[in-house]
Amino acid sequence: KVKPQLEEKEGKTFDVFTAVEFKTQLVAGTNYFIKVHVGNDEFMHLRVFKSLPHENEQLSLHSYQGSKTKHDELAYF
Repeated sequence: KVKPQLEEKEGKTFDVFTAVEFKTQLVAGTNYFIKVHVGNDEFMHLRVFKSLPHENEQLSLHSYQGSKTKHDELAYF
């Protein structure tokens, strides 16, 4: 659901977009930190926010980090 948001921010499309790892952080909702394979040896780390159920909002791409590798640690940011 956040792939189009990232593509818009980056100004390009990703043929490969596969989540390979994730962590969560409970806040007033949930932050998901997701390592995504975007092709070749390229990875991106995404921070996606999911609001509380009663707020009924869509998943939103909060921030992201590019130029990551498969072995970079997925950390909170």
